[in-house]
Amino acid sequence: MSLNPVSTPAPEQAADVILSVNNIEVIYDHVILVLKGVSLTVPKGGIVAVLGANGAGKTTTLKAISNLLHAERGEVTKGSIEFNGERIDRLSPNELVRRGCIQVMEGRHCFGHLSIEENLLTGAFTRRDGWGAVKRDLEKVYNYFPRLRQRKSSQAGYTSGGEQQMCAIGRAMMSKPSMILLDEPSMGLAPQVVEEIFEIVRDLNTKEGVSFLLAEQNTNIALRYATYGYIMETGRIVMDGEASSLRENEDVKEFYLGVGGAERKSFREVKSYKRRKRWLS
Repeated sequence: MSLNPVSTPAPEQAADVILSVNNIEVIYDHVILVLKGVSLTVPKGGIVAVLGANGAGKTTTLKAISNLLHAERGEVTKGSIEFNGERIDRLSPNELVRRGCIQVMEGRHCFGHLSIEENLLTGAFTRRDGWGAVKRDLEKVYNYFPRLRQRKSSQAGYTSGGEQQMCAIGRAMMSKPSMILLDEPSMGLAPQVVEEIFEIVRDLNTKEGVSFLLAEQNTNIALRYATYGYIMETGRIVMDGEASSLRENEDVKEFYLGVGGAERKSFREVKSYKRRKRWLS
């Protein structure tokens, strides 16, 4: 598939779509325009990455989907967001969780004073299928995250960053989601731990059928595990395509993967490239 310089309606037109973001605008404090015409889709059973530098608008995009903007004086002022064919941008966050879509926040956000197991159980608060079903899913989480089983009685605030990230993802799994919005899962973690977490994400995707939309600065690892990617700059999507195509794109290699071409570009050429990207936006 060829790359598109601007966002397109869907990575897989023929596939069932679980999430559709349609030309949304986000404004903070009634005056600050943060997202401008953002459109993306996630197919059922897919892993889609939203890529870009810090401040590009990745986290705002995820918060717009999970309806967490109001806590930060933000709102979606144009466009629409649909989950499983139903418009959701007017729902509360807990109503969205009940429908099967949950966000794992940037920075892990575990309850530090609770044990790992108590943190995991908080993820089941919206469920109504009984303690037996919750216990079975708790055991399933421990099978995916063996380190959490070893630390289940430890206070979450005293565990490592990797264990807290695993706890946050496991807690999301306890809500029995069909889709997880995963914000910066690699942030502040050692490469080996990041690899371990992304392997578990792939297992959850293939074995449990959970769809993922992940916002990530680490473009290299994200494109290894995602099937499709969108690159954001200054609140807009400036490029999208199959993950394999993005990995081979020369501009992506140089400016997002840190791989230069045969000849190193001069600073003037770099500035010219940045001007061209702004023009594309």
